[in-house]
Amino acid sequence: MIVKSKVAKIGSLVISSIVIGTIGYMWLSGYNFVDALYMTVITVTTVGFGELQPFSPEEKIFTIFLILTSITIFGYAVSAFSEYLVSGKLFEQLKHRRVEKQIGYLKGHTIVCGYGRNGQQAILKLGNYNKEFVVVEKKKEMIETLDAQDILNIEGDATLDETLQKAGIEKASFLITALPSDADNLFVVLTASQLNKDCIIISRAGNESSYKKIKICWCK
Repeated sequence: MIVKSKVAKIGSLVISSIVIGTIGYMWLSGYNFVDALYMTVITVTTVGFGELQPFSPEEKIFTIFLILTSITIFGYAVSAFSEYLVSGKLFEQLKHRRVEKQIGYLKGHTIVCGYGRNGQQAILKLGNYNKEFVVVEKKKEMIETLDAQDILNIEGDATLDETLQKAGIEKASFLITALPSDADNLFVVLTASQLNKDCIIISRAGNESSYKKIKICWCK
């Protein structure tokens, strides 16, 4: 969201400078719209084609203001883009788009919630049988491990509707929830059963009480 707001801010500044420049040249120089826009563009881009007619002192001052403004905006844009690259957000955005596209093609796949010991065993079995699956994990270090192994994954909380929707719960045939917390597994079962009533859900339960609650929840 921060990145998008910066991009929007840069875009609005560029458009504002072009509008101000065009209006300014139309008013100061008496140019028509096309000539005024042309002068504005070659000024803010500093291509140095030269003016259409000799400038008056007022026009020169306005042009200097426009050039300095455009340089400031350009510097801000470069700074924002550099921050975007250094923070790794660009690569995250590219990864998210790639993952969304891949999940969009899936149908009848398995969603594995949690990349702990049980989750890894489930993934190994699915891989051995060449089954398509998506892993949902919220720990950053686990996501890095999954990315390194080129395993399709979603970073997020599996107990939330939007996370399971990103993993394609509506088109999934199976869901395996192997989170460390029984309470979280119960939430996943509740959420998944509401989003896809036909999905077969397999849940980890650490104790008998949790097992009964999950079973009651699934039967309902």
